[in-house]
Amino acid sequence: MGKRSRQRQKNQPAGRDNRDNRDDRDNAGWGAGYADIVKENKLFEHYYKEQGLVPDGEFEQFMEAMREPLPATIRITGYKRYPDEQAWHTNMSRKIIRKSPLLEKFHQFLVSETESGNISRQEAVSMIPPLLLKIESHHKILDMCAAPGSKTAQLIEMLHADMDVPFPEGFVIANDVDNKRCYLLVHQAKRLNSPCIMVVNHDASCIPTLKIDCSGEKDILFYDRILCDVPCSGDGTMRKNIDVWKKWTTSNSLHLHGLQLRIAVRGVEQLAVGGRMVYSTCSLNPIEDEAVIAALLEKSEGALELADSSADLPGLKWMPGVTSWKLMTKEGQWYSDWSDVPSSRHTQIRPTMFPPKDPEKRASMHLERCMRILPHHQNTGGFFVAVLVKKAPMPWNKRYPKALRRPRPPQKLPASQSELWRRGRWESYTNFHLFLSPRPPAAKKMKLFGYKEDPFVFLTEDDPVFTTIQSFYDLSPDFPKLNVLTRTHEGKKRHLYMVSKELRNVLLNNSERMKVINTGVKVWSRNSDGEEFGCAFRLAQEGIYTLQPYIRSRIIRVSVEDIKVLLTQENPFLSKLEDDAHAQAKKMGTIVLKYIPNPNAPAEPQCPIQLCGWRGKTSIRAFVPRNERFHYLRLLGVEVFRDKQGLGQKQKDEGKEEVEDEVEKDTEEEGAVENEGELDMENGDKNGSSQPKCDSGKQGTSS
Repeated sequence: MGKRSRQRQKNQPAGRDNRDNRDDRDNAGWGAGYADIVKENKLFEHYYKEQGLVPDGEFEQFMEAMREPLPATIRITGYKRYPDEQAWHTNMSRKIIRKSPLLEKFHQFLVSETESGNISRQEAVSMIPPLLLKIESHHKILDMCAAPGSKTAQLIEMLHADMDVPFPEGFVIANDVDNKRCYLLVHQAKRLNSPCIMVVNHDASCIPTLKIDCSGEKDILFYDRILCDVPCSGDGTMRKNIDVWKKWTTSNSLHLHGLQLRIAVRGVEQLAVGGRMVYSTCSLNPIEDEAVIAALLEKSEGALELADSSADLPGLKWMPGVTSWKLMTKEGQWYSDWSDVPSSRHTQIRPTMFPPKDPEKRASMHLERCMRILPHHQNTGGFFVAVLVKKAPMPWNKRYPKALRRPRPPQKLPASQSELWRRGRWESYTNFHLFLSPRPPAAKKMKLFGYKEDPFVFLTEDDPVFTTIQSFYDLSPDFPKLNVLTRTHEGKKRHLYMVSKELRNVLLNNSERMKVINTGVKVWSRNSDGEEFGCAFRLAQEGIYTLQPYIRSRIIRVSVEDIKVLLTQENPFLSKLEDDAHAQAKKMGTIVLKYIPNPNAPAEPQCPIQLCGWRGKTSIRAFVPRNERFHYLRLLGVEVFRDKQGLGQKQKDEGKEEVEDEVEKDTEEEGAVENEGELDMENGDKNGSSQPKCDSGKQGTSS
């Protein structure tokens, strides 16, 4: 349910792991099998009727919508403000699209374009939080609970709104507590080939404060925008996560409320004054929604305010946040006020779960500015979102001089409070308990347990590797050599990556604080065959749009017909190219194949295309991953549908579908990734050797 697997805590509800439910969910709600799950939960209906979140006379519509399969939705990668016709949905479920033979061609299109980063299959309501952040290209952004990464992808796209700027000033740091899910996050982010993304692995409730170098002095990194999409009970996802029907209980929200509040507190601590933080859940429960926002506003003492976002997404139907709600135990006992809760329940039920008592204080919070999306209003999932603006430093941060930033804890603390101190969460402790002490202990070095990643090593400007690269590719003088890194201290450098100078700043100043999983975009890979032509590093397709603006040599301008030949034939003879391209292909080794749109030929693609290639003695080939190859061919009008025939192909498709189901069911509201593999010329062509069926000529032979 929801993101519960991201931030597992001892007091969270148990239950089978999401991956254990794959076979069950495979038939969930799509009309085939799965008879043991009935889409009814009397406690759920009773609870939400009593809360009054659904308008009068609409509750039956609400429940009927919850029982219907969720429509499939896709978002086009289009570096524009959404929706602007960049998001689409069909009333067919994802299950039907995946299994129906009649839709096999459409499904292949979705898989291929998703893998190449041109679309994201993402639930409609999941697209809302990034839009409300109002991202600009210079913003420093933190995504606190980012996996599986569809919202992260949106954030990256918004940073790159200007395609002519390879290195925006801003960046995205995407975090998740689950190490395994971090790699799903990496997979999502890598589809976009951005040098401005870093994936880190931390508990969001105590994510470390980072330092950056500002004019030679160390300063704290405060973020301009923060996405706080917290772990939740996920009852807004019932339309696709069928097991929520039988597992739903009010205790889920009670267990998660404290974690959600701690994450939100940590978020606003790291938010810059004037910055925006979006808090969101895929739960409809006020205990996880308005209660967290109200507690946060109360603790902030005016430093935070809820922004009015009613005009930001015209056409979106939403319900205003509520100002009163009740709490119910799993046994059905209701409580309207903290004073009614017996002491035996105080460990499970906390004061912050209830609405503020003071009517004036409650009114000043403007909780009605929160937005709750109900499934029956626009045929979506359920969702909650609130936009917070930071007006001043948090009060518990202002109370400490810089020299006394970490007070000493009292000698005796309850276990839960001691845990905050043990994990370095003194800010949260002081937030809730306002403890002061004039003698802070020395800060301890963070220990990175259970964490094994290759190092991130930046090259120096005089690194020998640049000697041949500089002359071979005739790099322009403004090429940022200091932004190039590798993943090894010793031995031969296998791959070279690039990051923006801002992310370089973060990496260099926080190696002891961060658990970095991945960053940068690959721009060069070692290729021993290239040494005979003057350079051991060939270009990498994923980094070509970042690198190409600095390359002034080894560029071949190609036509539409040339691209068709290069992408449909494995090693075509040079003679297969048109005369103009053939005449340019003089230098052997790695090359850039560049297509420039012709505005006088509107039938041809009107976007630039750049491909990495290799010029042999008598042949030429493009080094392009299979799905990206299919994408460009579709742009050119070439049919790339693949018949699933033959045992080998059938086994491969079944294996892919198993991975597809695994990923799709393990994620909550965001689009799943279907892993089809990518082309890696150093390790062999995993999936890229197969050529699409087309009518553009026979394959050439290698010489």
